[in-house]
Amino acid sequence: MSRLVRESDSTYAVNVVPVVIDTNVFVAALRSAGGASRQVLRRALSGNFQALFGNALWLEYNDLLGRPVWGDATSLAEREQVLAALAHRGRRVSVYFGWRPNLPDEGDNHLFELALAGNAAAIITHNVRDVGRGELKLGALRVMTPAEALKEWP
Repeated sequence: MSRLVRESDSTYAVNVVPVVIDTNVFVAALRSAGGASRQVLRRALSGNFQALFGNALWLEYNDLLGRPVWGDATSLAEREQVLAALAHRGRRVSVYFGWRPNLPDEGDNHLFELALAGNAAAIITHNVRDVGRGELKLGALRVMTPAEALKEWP
């Protein structure tokens, strides 16, 4: 996917990388002012990454907003603003077919379903060991950490 960018007198196409951002990356990005997770979220909000979300992932994001996992880094209102901005910049994907990659945590299967339905380049997660252990391997879909994603798509 690409988007048009206008800079000065020129308009050019920029590649936008469709990705699934796991909730653990979303939480880490908002808990810390620096780090790879924050940079991934910034790139999604600036349009360099296109965050994909479906019903299951969106419900997880919303469920986390009020939980006591945040510390003092952000307020509930700030987290809601970031999520609203992510919804504006990202792309909602309808998942019509259930894939079962047989992950150790059955609750993570929806990440693969979303990634496949949205033609994502990667699932970005801190839980690479478990999410990457699925028996189902399709196409070029990758499971990577935020730091790996930033190296792959600078």
